[in-house]
Amino acid sequence: MNIAAKYRMASLYVGDLHADVTEDLLFRKFSRAGPVLSIRICRDLATRRSLGYAYVNFLHLADAQKALDTMNFDMLKGQPMRLMWSQRDAYLRKSGIGNVFIKNLDKSIDNKTLYEHFSGFGKILSSKVMRDEHGSKGYAFVHFQSQSAADWAIREMNGKRIRDRRLFVGPFRSRKEREAELSSRCSEFTNVYIKNFGDDMDDERLKDAFSKYGHTRSVKVITDSRGRSRGFGFVSFDSHEAAKKAVEGMNGQDINGQPIFVGRAQKKAERQAELRQMFQQLRKEKTRGCHGLKLYIKNLDDTIDDELLRKEFSPFGSISRVKVMQKEGQSKGFGLVCFSSPEEAAKAMAEMNGRILGSKPLSIALAYQRF
Repeated sequence: MNIAAKYRMASLYVGDLHADVTEDLLFRKFSRAGPVLSIRICRDLATRRSLGYAYVNFLHLADAQKALDTMNFDMLKGQPMRLMWSQRDAYLRKSGIGNVFIKNLDKSIDNKTLYEHFSGFGKILSSKVMRDEHGSKGYAFVHFQSQSAADWAIREMNGKRIRDRRLFVGPFRSRKEREAELSSRCSEFTNVYIKNFGDDMDDERLKDAFSKYGHTRSVKVITDSRGRSRGFGFVSFDSHEAAKKAVEGMNGQDINGQPIFVGRAQKKAERQAELRQMFQQLRKEKTRGCHGLKLYIKNLDDTIDDELLRKEFSPFGSISRVKVMQKEGQSKGFGLVCFSSPEEAAKAMAEMNGRILGSKPLSIALAYQRF
């Protein structure tokens, strides 16, 4: 083993540091475990403020192990620091081998408590409870050195109650894997979302309107505190074929004198994944003719002109151009809106798709042609 490799093995990652922690303070702290070669607090290039983590390089591997065993979660400047081996091998971090995902954590569970509950199953490379400005987000990751330790932790901890919360513990899956699974579910949906039918609707009437497409397992109109319809609901069918027919047959049809929107019901995770994909796609679709992003708006009511279309979409961001396509002075039923940024276009697409404008529900997609 060469000298550089030997010293890399004796390197620790120190996370969750207070902004006021200095290299000198870290040196004095870790020197108690043994000779320290170097310490680097990672800082913002522009402001030079601490990013909240550092690397400590020991002369001897045994001293790094001693620091990890005796100093993990010690308090510095009022915050517990989180230690783990410095993983310079990107494959080991990203492969998913030995990585475990935990959710439904009680908000009081911190990094130390998480480590204590899982360290008995094997050597932990890293563990972290995910947090935001409001505290714990209720889920965490634990990366074991071996897959066998991860499998043992999953068998023993999945479904276990900690502080009156039943945990889900399972293998870590990358975002691409999760989104691929959601995409496969999309093609076989059985739950349908309906909106814009107003407040004069109940479960029985909604069931009567949709039962002709197939056997329904459940029908629910969402109501307010007074029991009145909030204008949207859900229908669950026995089969994907029935749900698909209902979407094709009922989207845009009149109920209570106004056209309704009918589409596949999406879970929150699916909507978030779809929006992420939309952002990525929107960024790729920039064109010279429009410095932002173009949306193709179809199913426009005949009364909608350029001015009204701009008015409806302007709350979502800066619009550089709007055009309702016409033939001999009459609307052709579709148009285009150009936004200045992908984020604005994605927000408009998410909020306006299916919304009633005039007398028709809008259908919105990315525009590829120039105008």
